[in-house]
Amino acid sequence: MSIARTKAATYADLEAVPDNLVAEIIFGDLVTHPRPVMGHGAATNALGAMATSSYQFGRGGPGGRVFVNEPEIHLGTHVVVPDIAAWRRERWTAKSSDPFITVAPEWICEGVSPSTEKYDKGPKRTIYAQFGVGYLWFVDPRTRSLECFVLQNKEWGLKGTFFDNDTVSMPPFEEMNFSLGLLWPFDEPAAAKQ
Repeated sequence: MSIARTKAATYADLEAVPDNLVAEIIFGDLVTHPRPVMGHGAATNALGAMATSSYQFGRGGPGGRVFVNEPEIHLGTHVVVPDIAAWRRERWTAKSSDPFITVAPEWICEGVSPSTEKYDKGPKRTIYAQFGVGYLWFVDPRTRSLECFVLQNKEWGLKGTFFDNDTVSMPPFEEMNFSLGLLWPFDEPAAAKQ
């Protein structure tokens, strides 16, 4: 992850970053990192697909939310790009042609990787708490794990940690029970290992 630290970064600085990098402005610093590797992208995509089916489309769940992959979110002077975010439909303000949204989502999932972990679990987590994101999940394909946090009194409380093929049912998606193993499509199937 590279950081430009001369003065507070501007949106023009962010726009000048090459397309092959993800760029964010975190506490005035322009932070860039490469696009996710395949395991990271597959894990966050699988999680987002399951949640979207139930919580946006209403298939086996209540619907009523909007999910976006890698949205650009402007929170005060910060510009963050989480892997997945979800808003309750009544709080969704963006039009389809808008390049970003300025309303904090209800839920964010960050796919943890070596190039993003320091920021995802450090300053970005602080920003998410400051702006009232209610739920924050970290999925890590390297350790085959999921950590789920709930915001309580502007502090993150760990609600659950899951590994490998554990069954997950966590707020705000309690109706969605799933095996964490669904997020690891590059693993050899259990039957083939015997």
